[in-house]
Amino acid sequence: MNRTISQNLLLNALQKLVRQGSLTISTASGESVTLGDGGTPKATMRFTDHGAERALLLDPEFQLGELFMDDRIVIDDGSIYDVLALILRDADNVPPSLSERMVDSFRYAIRRVLQYNLPGRSKSNVARHYDLGNRLYDLFLDQDRQYSCAYFEHPGQTLEEAQLAKKRHIAAKLLVEPGNRILDIGCGWGGMVRYLASVTDAERITGITLSEEQLAAANGMLDKPELAEKISFRLEDYRTTEGPFERIVSVGMFEHVGVGFFDIFFRKCRDLLTEDGVMLLHFIGKCDVPDFNHPWLEKYIFPGGHLPSLSEVTPAIERAGLFVTDLEVLRLHYVRTLQIWRERFMARRDAAKALYDERFCKMWEFYLSMAEAAFRFENVAVFQIQLARRQDKVPLTRDYLSRQKEALRQREASPGL
Repeated sequence: MNRTISQNLLLNALQKLVRQGSLTISTASGESVTLGDGGTPKATMRFTDHGAERALLLDPEFQLGELFMDDRIVIDDGSIYDVLALILRDADNVPPSLSERMVDSFRYAIRRVLQYNLPGRSKSNVARHYDLGNRLYDLFLDQDRQYSCAYFEHPGQTLEEAQLAKKRHIAAKLLVEPGNRILDIGCGWGGMVRYLASVTDAERITGITLSEEQLAAANGMLDKPELAEKISFRLEDYRTTEGPFERIVSVGMFEHVGVGFFDIFFRKCRDLLTEDGVMLLHFIGKCDVPDFNHPWLEKYIFPGGHLPSLSEVTPAIERAGLFVTDLEVLRLHYVRTLQIWRERFMARRDAAKALYDERFCKMWEFYLSMAEAAFRFENVAVFQIQLARRQDKVPLTRDYLSRQKEALRQREASPGL
């Protein structure tokens, strides 16, 4: 069977990538070619038209998700996660093609335009993802709707236990003292706010979000009078927030700030903190050089988003006059978190289809699969940076963390919490 030029080039490119496992490619001409060493995972990927083969060859980073959503790439055996694992596992050892380098250079050049997140645009970006409806997120998140990396302290821990451990881990680093005022920037559905209100003696905890759906749900979960007295949720851009606060926490929001707004973000945080204030920033980032937002994610999942490298973040922190007092890298915790989310979503896929449609389900299957594969095989991790206005306001050693966590566990075990 005679192959087209694009088929030859595509199969050669995939052969270089797929070294472990088994990936069978069914071309649009009907030919079947198996790549890899015959091990696991095993998957079969079928092209339904020649245009799909050319599109994947020219721009694989964007087109794989697009073609999968449009049924121009069909997974006959295995899953799209298996395909991604087969392709990405050894991808770091394969240099990009000339066309990929040209496309990547263009995307890097325009990233500040795509991430020009002024307040109105920030709210619109948030609505496109977080205002999809709480019923969607209830299909795969834990009961507290923690939509960020869990903290798995030991094998076999459930998602619910690991998400509680994450909140405890963050709270310990905040070093909350009686009477503190706390700000949660990007509070989501309010789980961290409710936790801090339950286990600390903070005077007031304020959560801000740009999602109207999340705001309504967070206010709807203030069913305990003693919590409602300490908590307030607001639809508010961080740039308009007024302080002061002794503690600031932000979990999973910094990825939406945009590379051109890092200085504004950290200067605002410094202005909001009291002189003895402490901040904990939890975000997804790159473990290598600065890059652009993934193009498929930019279009379909997180418009205006960006996974920053530490080399982009720390200079802005320094210019803002804040001290980095602790830095922790949570490497594979998100792999397990995303695996559970993906498995839960796929188990309730029919319910998601009833809310939206088949193309939406394929989009979210690809999103969760790609995210899991990225954390497992690529240079992506979660960073927790503890910040302060003064170096002497945080303990000199990490010994305090175990003491803080034990005290929080005891508060968690109190009746009614």
